[in-house]
Amino acid sequence: MNPAAEWLEADGLGGFASGRADGVRTRRYHALLLAAASPPTERAVLVNGFDATVRTPDGEWAISSQRYTPDVTAPDGATHLASFTVDPWPTWTYRLPNGIEIVQELLVLRGAPVVALSWRLSGLGTRDSGLVVRPFLSGRDTHATHHANGAFDFTPRVEDDRVRWQPYADRPAVVAASNGRYAHEPVWYHNFQYDEERARGLDFVEDLAAPGTFTFDLSAGRAVLVLAADLPEAAPWIARPADACWRDVERAERARRSSFRTPLHRAAEDYVVRRGAGKTIVAGYPWFSDWGRDTFIAMRGLCIAGGRLDDARDILLEWSRHVSEGMLPNYFPEGGQPAEYNAVDASLWFCVTVHETLHASGADLPALRDAVEAIVSGYAAGTRFGIRMDDDGLLAAGVPGVQLTWMDARVDGREITPRIGKPVEVQALWINALRIAAAREPRWNDVADRASAAFTRRFWNEARGCLFDVVDVDHVPDTADASLRPNQLLAVGGLPWVLVDGARARRIVDACERALWTVAGPRSLAPGEPGYIGTYGGDMRRRDGAYHQGTVWPWLAGPFVDAWVRVHSDTPEAREEARTRFLEPLVAHYAATTPGHLAEIADAEPPHAPRGCPFQAWSVGEALRLSQELASNFSPSRCISMACERTPSRATATW
Repeated sequence: MNPAAEWLEADGLGGFASGRADGVRTRRYHALLLAAASPPTERAVLVNGFDATVRTPDGEWAISSQRYTPDVTAPDGATHLASFTVDPWPTWTYRLPNGIEIVQELLVLRGAPVVALSWRLSGLGTRDSGLVVRPFLSGRDTHATHHANGAFDFTPRVEDDRVRWQPYADRPAVVAASNGRYAHEPVWYHNFQYDEERARGLDFVEDLAAPGTFTFDLSAGRAVLVLAADLPEAAPWIARPADACWRDVERAERARRSSFRTPLHRAAEDYVVRRGAGKTIVAGYPWFSDWGRDTFIAMRGLCIAGGRLDDARDILLEWSRHVSEGMLPNYFPEGGQPAEYNAVDASLWFCVTVHETLHASGADLPALRDAVEAIVSGYAAGTRFGIRMDDDGLLAAGVPGVQLTWMDARVDGREITPRIGKPVEVQALWINALRIAAAREPRWNDVADRASAAFTRRFWNEARGCLFDVVDVDHVPDTADASLRPNQLLAVGGLPWVLVDGARARRIVDACERALWTVAGPRSLAPGEPGYIGTYGGDMRRRDGAYHQGTVWPWLAGPFVDAWVRVHSDTPEAREEARTRFLEPLVAHYAATTPGHLAEIADAEPPHAPRGCPFQAWSVGEALRLSQELASNFSPSRCISMACERTPSRATATW
């Protein structure tokens, strides 16, 4: 058991609970009840955590631990932890010095901001045992920290087995239902220390309010504490007695979780959340909301490969309403601010995902076909930030001061990887979008033919046996960036139509495997290249400077493995080798730190420690997509790729 391993319980609305195996909160995002008042936005931390103490005739022992400044861990509950598992939900077993074992369980209900906790005796020792639980409350923005103040309202409203607190008028109230006894003992706890935030150069000290305690008789049976945000989705659950609520939540969640074939399939559902009357995908927990690019990449695995085609349709229909000048937003800010249209590739990934969704479902949705046509037409005519089709049919994009590709880090107002001009993966996506649009408007095939010919002529770098990363750099004709990056893989695998085949494709994959592949996924820049950084860490400036300068991105395992299988003749033997050689070690690498999930990034150098957002949608999505494809002799994208090889200039999409 890795005591620093992190667990996640998501509610399907954008809210969640999260923490570490040892119970020590090291992030300001580690929380017991974090709810989205306007799913998936307006998220607030309502209940941060708790202290718990077991009382017996032999003495008292803590089964919780907190971090306080300066570098103090107290009480010592983590030292009594005997085991931890996330299957089927986070479960801790504490073994006390007198032989008593306490099993603590935590689960979040899907579809409501409700977290249910229980404690029960297990093993040998005296049965005359009690439990005291003291929750810590804040009511703050999810990205902030909380500090002692006179405005916090400790006043409880007690009714039967429920207690209601409304710390701040502009945040949802907290309702606690228990089968124990509540005692009002308001007090501030000062100087909680969040080590991960300190390492990230952010505010890492917080004060929390403790309104009172819940006391339980463990000898009488299971102790139950249900915490909920006082929002409409929670109302039917918090109206029930605590014992009944626990039984109903446990029954519902056990049935739901047992329906998934694998841990990856179960993890996939954590990222699919409600937005208005539709659905969207949270890019990652704990700090991301829904992003366009991330959504369309991730849903290929989370929804299409996962068999959630209705969810895929709903997500695409929701996003299709936001096409503007050929572009889709890359980000919906919190607080109702206008959507941000600042990505060249998000709209193109949308086209690919529409195609694969309709291909897999056999459906015909005119609204989605209209959106694809609007995107391709808008890009061809020219739109924001210099995005336009050039005379050669390729897509030019970029202006100083704006990061349009997925390599979008900035430091001190400067783009680390501006990639202005004609980036290689943008061309692969653009030509795929043209082929997809040609199913409705055949005229786009002629444009795709012209762009494909230009791509073949312009992007091959014979000296290095791979593709240039950008041509016409900064819109200067006949210039090229020869940096060895993984973006070129999308010209060989990972998309419905491939742009490079034969010996050149094999040389590209071999070059990427030698210089970029790690057990954690592909590096974003090859070692030895100018600007390469092997470790991701430090304050925001240092982290952002390393983000795409070598740092490993596991989502890129999708196009890499697709390309590798393809250049190895796409045989059953090649798929099996890819599964055991690449996919299984990749999933196992991240399982040690985020069981059932994959992180956003990892260090470029061994031991390739996971970094960044610990639970990332497109990392899980691409692993799930690969798992599905490598286990099957059939995949729509692979069949289309082979058709493209046979008739590269006239491969036709099917809706």
